[in-house]
Amino acid sequence: MPELPEVETIARGLASRVTGDAIESVWLGQKKEPLKSPAADIVAALEHRRITAVRRMGKHIVFDLQRNHLERALSPAKGRKVKKLSDTSEGAATQWIVHLGMTGRLQVCEPDAEIAKHTHAIVKLKSGRELRFVDPRRFGRLSVAIEFDATGTEPLEIDLENFIALFRGRKTPMKSALLNQKLLRGVGNIYADESLFRAGIRPRRRAFSTTRNQLQKLHAALKEVLKEAIALGGSSISDYVDADGEQGFFQLQHRVYGREAEPCLVCKTPIKRVVIAGRSSHYCPKCQK
Repeated sequence: MPELPEVETIARGLASRVTGDAIESVWLGQKKEPLKSPAADIVAALEHRRITAVRRMGKHIVFDLQRNHLERALSPAKGRKVKKLSDTSEGAATQWIVHLGMTGRLQVCEPDAEIAKHTHAIVKLKSGRELRFVDPRRFGRLSVAIEFDATGTEPLEIDLENFIALFRGRKTPMKSALLNQKLLRGVGNIYADESLFRAGIRPRRRAFSTTRNQLQKLHAALKEVLKEAIALGGSSISDYVDADGEQGFFQLQHRVYGREAEPCLVCKTPIKRVVIAGRSSHYCPKCQK
């Protein structure tokens, strides 16, 4: 599943390409799974709107939309009343929210580009391009909202004291706490493993037993890892590509994730893999305590 750096990379790429463009029409596929909001609500919220911004919130991509103030005829018959979109309550939602799920992709395409299998949405833009949502496994979600707010705190913005407070008294393993989206939004398996390694903390260590010094190191390591990953366009492990269809490069910098039985890059001890709450966790038994 794309995590914070991958979603941030995609959101930035989309922002540079579609901000200021207007949505002329929306096509949605027949599969119900990707639609978290009713299809009619999505169409009404998106059509004839201008994209004013594209940004990331947690693992979600949020499109801020503004009424385009374009007149739309109710009927082509001469003399019939013409109603402005700004005069209606139709499509009151002002944000389009996309969650990529496990295999979702959101890409800007030319209209004559071949439509990929498992395309669930095509948004036609005034510029002539199309924004397409493709998701083979259909775990991604499309929805609209008046004002979307993801749970949890942004890990790139949280200060040290509030970060430490998140783990106070928690009996869950540190790895599970990092993956709890109600605490920190956007952190996933890859970056939890990499951050815990740099901070020298074992993934199974109980959160409440982690010292202030260790949490201070983790606070710095998490921000460091996320920023490095964003700079390298994220990690392309499976299906992930950015808005231009390009892969990321942070997977080349992984120190523990996906390196089971390989020597630790610091002490040469073989990297171990354990399963915590159904998720694989990679760590060095010597460097991490």
